[in-house]
Amino acid sequence: MAVGGVTLSYLLFSFLHFAQFVLAVVVCTLYGIDLDRARRNGDGADGRWVYAEVVGVLSALTALLYLIPAILRFALVWAWNLVLFILWIALFGIFGRMFITEKVTDDNQRMKNAVWIVLASAIAWLIGVLAHFVYWWGHRERRSRFTSRARI
Repeated sequence: MAVGGVTLSYLLFSFLHFAQFVLAVVVCTLYGIDLDRARRNGDGADGRWVYAEVVGVLSALTALLYLIPAILRFALVWAWNLVLFILWIALFGIFGRMFITEKVTDDNQRMKNAVWIVLASAIAWLIGVLAHFVYWWGHRERRSRFTSRARI
């Protein structure tokens, strides 16, 4: 179904990718604050926070790339989304273990909130995995059963 020359599926995917982009930028900002603080204090960067930044940047760049309509037809889109989902779940596990059970203080409230934003991002990427797989499965090139010459 086309709405003003643009298919409904493209609009829905664009909304999903925009949400993924926003969540990734928010995560990069929340974890980047601590990395910047450590840099200003002359401390080394903690690998867990660097991992959070890498996952956020990869996700933000991927979400922007997915706004190009022709990209969605590639078979590996859903597989890359699955990789990103696994990275987000690992990030949730790392920081969830650190901050979910801690008592709330002014210092860790931001990080407790960041854990739930990471989980929301992981869920958005899981939705992306499922939606892109269904889209790819429905739009893959099909051939006739016996000769494989005719496109169906």
